[in-house]
Amino acid sequence: MNQMVCDIKTGVCGEVGEESLEILDFNEPVEKIDLYYFTDPICSHCWALEPVLRKLEAEYGQYFQFHTVMGGLLKNWDGFADVKNGIGSPADVADHWREVGEHSRMPIDGSLWLSNPIQSSYPASRVFKVIQQKNEAAARTFLRRAREAVFAFNRNIGEKKVLIDLVDQMGLDGAAIVKEAEDQVGQDLLKEDFALAGSMGVRGFPTIIMINKEKKGVKIVGARGLENYVDAMKQIMPDETIQPRPIPGLQQILEQEGLLFSKELEVLYSVHADEVQAYVRKELPAEVYAAKEMLGETYIEKAKL
Repeated sequence: MNQMVCDIKTGVCGEVGEESLEILDFNEPVEKIDLYYFTDPICSHCWALEPVLRKLEAEYGQYFQFHTVMGGLLKNWDGFADVKNGIGSPADVADHWREVGEHSRMPIDGSLWLSNPIQSSYPASRVFKVIQQKNEAAARTFLRRAREAVFAFNRNIGEKKVLIDLVDQMGLDGAAIVKEAEDQVGQDLLKEDFALAGSMGVRGFPTIIMINKEKKGVKIVGARGLENYVDAMKQIMPDETIQPRPIPGLQQILEQEGLLFSKELEVLYSVHADEVQAYVRKELPAEVYAAKEMLGETYIEKAKL
């Protein structure tokens, strides 16, 4: 199985042979809608999905409990080769990443695959799991920071020193958390996620599975538009009137996220690309943000006071 090939047409990192949407039937009952997000820190299509996923939560998060599950995209490169898809070494991934970045407009550098390739996505995944065990919100913040680091800022999140730095920047003890992630507890937590992914038939990322209290579920494979996820919710909540709630203002979102790319602002606030800068100036006091550019895309960052 070639996990490192990310297909533009299907929006999937990993196997692309399965249907993008299918109705599922689970045996164990749940009390409410559960949304399982199967992902990986170096999944490029998961990075491309960030704008839609943020808007889904902002508008419809009241209808589901969000669960992030690590899927294990790259264990290592030992003996890995996929001649058919043109991947025989880490360097071959650079082109795939650049293609996804250009298609999605979520900036991806990708040149680290040529100069300092990631050897495994498991170290970052284990750090996520250790933080998640302590604080779900902090874990998701770490996942976002890790993705910013690897995709936009070209940092190797497979390296211990990078992971420690990212966790330290969150105000946590990076050295202690990374050590715990390397120990058996980190290994076991990640194996639990892999087992869950296997039990739900997940083979490609991103995959989102929603399950209702009648044990019915919908699986959506690949990065899709917002309407796909909303339609899926309506399928398993036929008696519920699904209505979006108001999206928080930009200043609140920036305070929470710290950094937002143009594509994220466009999707979240339904603003055209050439209107983003004017929208930001209208919504934010000049002293609370800094406007920057990367790989041809603008982004805003919370000002450091």
